[in-house]
Amino acid sequence: MDVELTEARWRKSSYSGSGGTCVEVADGFAGVMPVRDSKDPSGPSLVFSADAWQSFVAAVRTGEFDAR
Repeated sequence: MDVELTEARWRKSSYSGSGGTCVEVADGFAGVMPVRDSKDPSGPSLVFSADAWQSFVAAVRTGEFDAR
């Protein structure tokens, strides 16, 4: 999926700490959610469908990926 991201406005999660291990997302793209590594802003970005991103966020919120 090709999405033009040169004008993207990236933001970090409010849950991101100061350790530098954060992802950034860019809102405002219809039907998709661009994601990148905050430590490498000029590196590659991943683009997920909006549905897949919402499912991922919901799973994180419910602790599905927590260490057991």
